[in-house]
Amino acid sequence: MARDRRPTRRMKERIAREKIGNQYLNPSKWLVRNLSNGRMIIVHKKSKKEKELVYEGI
Repeated sequence: MARDRRPTRRMKERIAREKIGNQYLNPSKWLVRNLSNGRMIIVHKKSKKEKELVYEGI
């Protein structure tokens, strides 16, 4: 099983643009689990919730 990795600067910028309700995500609280086919799966550091984002920066 691959480990979760810290996001790069471009990934952090993409995570920061994602909104849940009326709040934006804080990139320092998320890790990148998988990056393929224009999709980025991120995992919250504490709650371990997963979220899938569209990512064109590959």
